[in-house]
Amino acid sequence: MGTPDPGGAIAQIPRPVVAIAHDYLTQRGGAERVVLAMSRAFPEAPIYTTLYDPDLTFAEFRGRDVRVSPLNAWGALRRNHRLALPFLPLAASRMRAPADVLLCSSSGWSHGFRTDGKKLVYCYTPARWLYQREHYLGEDSATSVRAALRALTPGLRWWDKRQAAGVERYLAISRVVRERIREAYGVDSDILPAPIPQEIADIAPVALGSDHGPLPEKFLLCVSRLLPYKNVDAVIEALRLRPRSSLVVVGRGPEEQRLRRQAPPNVCILSGLSDGNMRWLYENCTGLVAASHEDFGLTPLEAAAAGKPSAVLRAGGYLDTMTDQTAVFFDHPTPDAIAKAIDRLARGAWEPSVIRRHTEQYSEQTFIRRLQSIVADLT
Repeated sequence: MGTPDPGGAIAQIPRPVVAIAHDYLTQRGGAERVVLAMSRAFPEAPIYTTLYDPDLTFAEFRGRDVRVSPLNAWGALRRNHRLALPFLPLAASRMRAPADVLLCSSSGWSHGFRTDGKKLVYCYTPARWLYQREHYLGEDSATSVRAALRALTPGLRWWDKRQAAGVERYLAISRVVRERIREAYGVDSDILPAPIPQEIADIAPVALGSDHGPLPEKFLLCVSRLLPYKNVDAVIEALRLRPRSSLVVVGRGPEEQRLRRQAPPNVCILSGLSDGNMRWLYENCTGLVAASHEDFGLTPLEAAAAGKPSAVLRAGGYLDTMTDQTAVFFDHPTPDAIAKAIDRLARGAWEPSVIRRHTEQYSEQTFIRRLQSIVADLT
């Protein structure tokens, strides 16, 4: 049984036995932070996942009961989950998570885990590699990767839709994801926005050390996984058009080396930073730039929690989370459009207190109370 809700909203409702499922715990991303919030909502729930590497994801998972599939024995798959793609349907189908409610944090696999209870899926998006393949891979992906994925797609889609048919209820992270769920599976879903991570709000800022090199006094910030569809290359090229501005990019991914070669002198790329370092960057930047087609888009909210505005693509989850009081919008992820948005960001009369107040509706406690109530309704 779970602990009483600190807000007292549903403290008298008996809690069902809950288990949490997640695709793979091998990254430090927004989805993994949501899983930590789920774990705080249901602190006794074990976490089931196909792959888990404690050195590659958030340290807080070391204190959780994480249960893995046999694939986890292969280090190469933990380091690069894309290599596991042909094996993941079978691994997911063989994962058994006994619970009254299995809470699935999913953008691809965990909704296929087996349970003797009801499945509640918190969906970041139906699998990009099945329903947005070209957008997911980008133009520079190897021909062999494209060919392999094309060959696997019919079977994977059959498996994916079959697993979705066994779900009791879907929750979408944003309006755009709700539409994708309807298109992919033919079901309706409710929207539950992701929370701003409590661990970020509580941590003290830590300035970057000299090993990261000198940072400019004023700088823009871009925080993103370095994947083709994130459009970080376009953000970097926008800074080439604005040589008097500076940009700090924080992220890791297969695009990292190419982006480092591409970056002009006024752009630096960092990785492996602590949460304290990230808090310092958010508090000391002049604003954030986000140019990807995000299903939700957490980083502008993290910047807003520090009172900083953002320049964001007018698409996806940003249409839900950002307003004219917290951001400027650009219509296309091109260097010219981004550079013009950066100009408007610099000229804006921003009110940090208004920006911070906007984030209150995305608090972790609000997320936890709603999630606990939804789980209780299922039983």
